[in-house]
Amino acid sequence: MLGYVTVGSNDLPKANAFYADLLGDIGMTKLFDHPSGGTVFAKDGKIQFGVLGPFNGEPATAGNGSMVAMQLSDPATVDAFHAKVLSLGGSCEGAPGDRGGFFYAAYMRDLDGNKLCAYTMPAA
Repeated sequence: MLGYVTVGSNDLPKANAFYADLLGDIGMTKLFDHPSGGTVFAKDGKIQFGVLGPFNGEPATAGNGSMVAMQLSDPATVDAFHAKVLSLGGSCEGAPGDRGGFFYAAYMRDLDGNKLCAYTMPAA
């Protein structure tokens, strides 16, 4: 069972603002400031996501092959999440759309190049 995910950033003030705005739209709020200068976000009081400075003090890098996927309620919410990422300065990695008749998804990158996915699995 997945507990929570984190991504690294080399510009934590910008990343904190990006994620506070983006995640607020899907019901996540700031739980606490992380000692690295980042932020940890929660939904329903449970840690879900963090944007942090790397513990080892080295520059943050986007993982090759890693991705954070957020399950959302419906295709319209996926569309809105994708649009919000782009409006905040992120980039598109795959426009929202049906992927095989049972999986509706959009793919994006945040300001540091971390890959994100927003998806839903509408009832058939």
